[in-house]
Amino acid sequence: MAKSKQENYLDFVPVPNPKNSWSEDDKGIVTIDMVHRGFYASIAQKFFHTPRVSHIALDEYGSFLWKEIDGVQSVGDLARKMKAQFGDKAEPLYDRLVKYMQILHNNEFILFVGKDKVKP
Repeated sequence: MAKSKQENYLDFVPVPNPKNSWSEDDKGIVTIDMVHRGFYASIAQKFFHTPRVSHIALDEYGSFLWKEIDGVQSVGDLARKMKAQFGDKAEPLYDRLVKYMQILHNNEFILFVGKDKVKP
């Protein structure tokens, strides 16, 4: 029986998706601007008056992480920075961080170098 190759999220290198813009307010909170593209989004905008752009404000932890994502540091590196910045308030660090990265990736806010056809 062959072993299945498991992916280790701590080795992934995230990079912000260039199709979304973002800004930072004076308190350091990051807001990601997500443009709704595609056929169904166009229909929803025309007939149901949904917004073309959604503004997603991150919390303190998410904003810190977002500003650290540079396409060079791995998720493991980001975890160490989170621990240094927030200490025990970040616990359970690895479970929360991996889940958060999965959410960002599933919503196409970040891409992973090598996995999503992004070059290092």
